Amino acid sequence: MHALASPAKFIRFSDAVLPWLVAATVILLTLGLVEALFVSPADYQQGDTVRIMYIHVPSAMMSISIYTVMALASASFLIWKHTLADVIARASAPIGAGFTALTLATGSLWGKPMWGAWWVWDARLTSVLIQFFLYIGYIALSDNYAFQERGKKICAIMALVGFANIPVIRYSVDWWNTLHQPASLIREGGMAIDGSMLLPLFAMAVAFGLFYAVLLMIRVKTALLHQKIRRLQFSGGFEAE
Repeated sequence: MHALASPAKFIRFSDAVLPWLVAATVILLTLGLVEALFVSPADYQQGDTVRIMYIHVPSAMMSISIYTVMALASASFLIWKHTLADVIARASAPIGAGFTALTLATGSLWGKPMWGAWWVWDARLTSVLIQFFLYIGYIALSDNYAFQERGKKICAIMALVGFANIPVIRYSVDWWNTLHQPASLIREGGMAIDGSMLLPLFAMAVAFGLFYAVLLMIRVKTALLHQKIRRLQFSGGFEAE
């Protein structure tokens, strides 16, 4: 982020790498979906319902990861006053909210045949719902204080305070007795998932991560260009950076 702190440098960088990111996203997403739908076996207990996992788990990972990016960017903005860091945090919020909504929706679809209910006030589900509200609250606050320096600081502080919910999401299945299954990928004793399911899950997780990177670059570039136009409007001229 320090190397790309200049908006002009970031725009040049995004223009260079964006086509490659889009291509990689399409390839991995196609591979993951084909493997998940047609190659990966059905679960011996859950049957074909387990295929929801290939959307649900990567979405949940992105929900946590994107908020972590927001918190780190907000800390960078507060400490080093990087304008780009604030733009990255703001641009990430709607994407993170979308992944969190997808996590809740797919979790509900998966929970109905497994638990017999669309929703239960399970610790993991409840903490993810809180995460969604944190995203929505940040977006609302960001929209109200889009061009105010004090408002930017308030948004950054809110992102950092909300980060306290991330460990709750991560360890809720260990701290409380919940219906949600424990971690299968990152846990003591190694992964508890068959290799035939691991490949499509990994491909989908990487594809979702690249998709976030693509959307983030587009949104950040758009925000930077909007800021430049706004500055030119106030200055009354068109000066090239």
